Amino acid sequence: MLTIGNIKLPNPIILAPMAGVTDTPFRRLCKEQGAGVVYSEFVSAHGIIRENEKTLEMIRFTPFERPIGVQIFGDDPSVMGKAAKFVADKFQPDILDINYGCPVPKVTKKGAGSAALKDLVLMEDITAAVVEAVPDIPVTVKMRSGWSSNSIVIPKAGELLENAGVKAITLHPRTTKQGYTGTSDWSMIKTLKQAVSIPVIGNGDVTSVNSMHKMLGETGCDGIMIGRAALGNPWIFRELNVGLKNELIPPPPTLEERIAMCRRHLDLLVESRGEHVGSNLMRKHFGWYLKGFPGAAAVRKSLVTAPDIQTMQNVLGALFTNTTDNEKRPFI
Repeated sequence: MLTIGNIKLPNPIILAPMAGVTDTPFRRLCKEQGAGVVYSEFVSAHGIIRENEKTLEMIRFTPFERPIGVQIFGDDPSVMGKAAKFVADKFQPDILDINYGCPVPKVTKKGAGSAALKDLVLMEDITAAVVEAVPDIPVTVKMRSGWSSNSIVIPKAGELLENAGVKAITLHPRTTKQGYTGTSDWSMIKTLKQAVSIPVIGNGDVTSVNSMHKMLGETGCDGIMIGRAALGNPWIFRELNVGLKNELIPPPPTLEERIAMCRRHLDLLVESRGEHVGSNLMRKHFGWYLKGFPGAAAVRKSLVTAPDIQTMQNVLGALFTNTTDNEKRPFI
């Protein structure tokens, strides 16, 4: 069993923080399918201390989502410390995570996210400020292996973070310059695991039970974090948990199951954000859920361009009614 600080996770399969994706509805769906812990979208420390309502809305969660981690980002140690304390006092998450992994230029140009990989002194100062601000909540870090192939910071950064009081590190072993292209270098996860005594969570290119076992075997990591593989596929947590137990892997979800999940996801978004915002947020999810069957492109287009929630529900209803016996069986 994976333990982070004083938090014992039910299993070591973790939902990654993803901007614009891991809101309360999506976290709930992944938790229902077996995610051991879920993380919020990354949240601006400056927005937190200004008590910006849109920022705070990204942090709110339901009791069902526990254990949950809230991820924050920023470039100023003082602001990060104040933001961490605010989150701890107001929301009481189980884990507080620092983002040292986001490669998006609008974040890194401000010195936040993976830009900290270029300045380990700043990384150390930010980490120390956050750890000191939340003594009763375990602090974790999600990071990349370096800014570029010529500036790999593993294992030095890992040792620094452990000494600063971090309780676990998730490593996405791509560089900032790689973005999400190329292949993640799992050997970096092994190097980090050998350099620290705290749990190391591997992230990057795990999409199946086979690739999960391959990462665990090659790196010795303590847990697996799933990001893009969960898009339109919360069932992956069920699949990986079964795979961990070496039990029979369930078949892929049927088209009927995908339609039902779309309906549930839409309902949760509307419940959480209202009809207008909720239906707009659902559009990208339709593109991830509904693919791989005859006529899928036309269905996705109808849903993505639907003028209102009733039209969306009608399209899903018609798709369900017209589902053939063959489409009720599992498909990939």
